[in-house]
Amino acid sequence: MKFLRHPGWIGATLGVFVFATLCFTLLAPWQFRRHEEKKLTNATIEASAHSTPTPIDRLLRPDQQPGPDQEWHQVSMRGRYLDKGEVVLRLRVVQGQPAYEVLTPFELAGGGIAIVDRGYLTPGQNNSLPDYPAPPTGEVDLVARTHSDQVDRDNREPLRLDGRVQLYTADSQQVARVAGIQARPGVFSLSPDQPGLLKALPLPEVDLGPHLSYALQWLAFGAMAILAWGYYAWQEMSTGTPREKVNVARMLAQDEAAKH
Repeated sequence: MKFLRHPGWIGATLGVFVFATLCFTLLAPWQFRRHEEKKLTNATIEASAHSTPTPIDRLLRPDQQPGPDQEWHQVSMRGRYLDKGEVVLRLRVVQGQPAYEVLTPFELAGGGIAIVDRGYLTPGQNNSLPDYPAPPTGEVDLVARTHSDQVDRDNREPLRLDGRVQLYTADSQQVARVAGIQARPGVFSLSPDQPGLLKALPLPEVDLGPHLSYALQWLAFGAMAILAWGYYAWQEMSTGTPREKVNVARMLAQDEAAKH
């Protein structure tokens, strides 16, 4: 086992076992978690598709950020659209195509303001923002799906283009700052056939994706690395090092010379 002290073998051994450790403790578990998260999301979407909408204040406190258990749930609300504070989300993708989304403050009859996603728009020529209808006036009843606020990791500032304030993420608190209002956390995307709807945002596809197979692949890669290391170590022990081979050949030559 002296060959394991060779710098090349030391480096290879460290590399193999660090890689295997990462596979077993970080990469594979991460993909297993993604798989479980996807299962939970799919179950929530499927359940909400056939559930009766829950009044918004029964599902969420006025100051409560929607969590994973509330995501995609349908809520009902009564109130009126505000005529100020509407913003447009830019650089969105809907079913693989570029899109805009429109967020409008909605004053609840029971108090407070919710940020409603009225759906999406297909860009005009040169990706310009097309004209779109204003929301209805007066009191209306809405059904919408619950979403937690998105985070813009680049902290990009709002900008004004095509006569509209445009943002990069669906963040109720950023909309509130732009509009100069106080809004409850979360964004609520309109279900089909609702007052003020533009084009309804489609539900995500309910599939588990490749995460489970990726997790199994990382486990296999880690095991293969260790097995390969063991195989080459066994080969080295079986055949000996080049120096050992030279010594054996020299001894055989000396024995042969002694016979003559």
